[in-house]
Amino acid sequence: MAGANDTPAGAQAQAIDYRTVDADAHVNPPPTFWSDYLPAHLQDLAPKIEHGDDVDYVVFEGRKKKLHLMSDQAGRRGEEFKVEGKLSDMRGGGWRPDERLEDMDKDGIDAAVLFGGGPLGTQNVELFIESYRAYNRWLADFCAHDRRRLCGVAYLPLRDVDESVAMLHEMKKLGFNAANIPAFPQGQQAMKTTAAPGATAAMSAQTAALTGDPNSERRFSDPEFDRFWAAAVDLDMTLTIHLGARMPRFHDPKKFLPDLVMSKFAMAEPIAIMLLDGVFMRFPKLRFVSVESGVGWFAFMANYMDRTWEKQRFWTKSPLTEMPSFYMDRNVYGSFIHDRIGVELRHAPGGRNIMWSSDYPHSETTFPDSHKAIARDFVGVPEHDLREIVCNRARRLFKVGA
Repeated sequence: MAGANDTPAGAQAQAIDYRTVDADAHVNPPPTFWSDYLPAHLQDLAPKIEHGDDVDYVVFEGRKKKLHLMSDQAGRRGEEFKVEGKLSDMRGGGWRPDERLEDMDKDGIDAAVLFGGGPLGTQNVELFIESYRAYNRWLADFCAHDRRRLCGVAYLPLRDVDESVAMLHEMKKLGFNAANIPAFPQGQQAMKTTAAPGATAAMSAQTAALTGDPNSERRFSDPEFDRFWAAAVDLDMTLTIHLGARMPRFHDPKKFLPDLVMSKFAMAEPIAIMLLDGVFMRFPKLRFVSVESGVGWFAFMANYMDRTWEKQRFWTKSPLTEMPSFYMDRNVYGSFIHDRIGVELRHAPGGRNIMWSSDYPHSETTFPDSHKAIARDFVGVPEHDLREIVCNRARRLFKVGA
């Protein structure tokens, strides 16, 4: 596994003229990494791989599942997508840093902000929480191969505020400047969700963790969470949510495409809760990113909230002292893969803090033709605006190369 000592001598001292920074790319470590990164007393509980003739199997806690590949389609044409397969089918750039840099060079990407990994889908709460830490340690090692170009985002649970504040401090010490949280608070049994009947069974542990519990009585605007927002501000950590408000059912081809559309727009709900309930008013320096959601709807959302707030703020006793679009422009950011409408609305209130991404190596990725996609969606866009959206904004927000 890559570590800081794997970096070629002097490589990290060389300056990079950043031109393209991918605001949302992914790592995809194989299930075998858990046994290397979990605490020693939990390593025997890690998933194991059984090799088959056509597919490999992940064996964990008495369950045996085919290795799922929908998050690992980079380099394949649509007609070549494989839903299930073997470890050898996984693209090396998803988990080998040297191969990742080769793919980035091929695609003309100077640096990438990296999401992905953990936790494990277990009802063992200690193992569940420690799997977040294990994934984050693995990601820190991956990025240490070349911190100028590989910028990781830690993953955190948010079921207990004290626990999450402590983990936020741990992640800062590991070198992270951003952390991903679920779209809604998690319950104490964090693997349980009321997102839909059988949701945990239908979703992977990672997607369940990205969601939290949309129907919980707890809201991120509740005072109990203020210590977490304060810690993020004090540590200068950007916070992200990642398609967690409505997860596509990847295993069901009849439902996948409509789900994928709704997975974008559903991200408006956690943003609206944070904004309209006054979290951004109370924490003006909090940076909150909606990742992979698309951004064309951001300007509509801001405009709609403004007009609605003007009439409804009195009887609802709104705490806001400014129009909702003010907080959208100050605190909320978003990333997109292909969104010409969002680019056209880049100067509209609510639509200003937008960033391009490739989504490598997922099935929506623009790899290996990212610059063709950029050229298509940015026709007529001035160079300064282009550089802000495809490079500079993400570089500042995530402290790329810092």
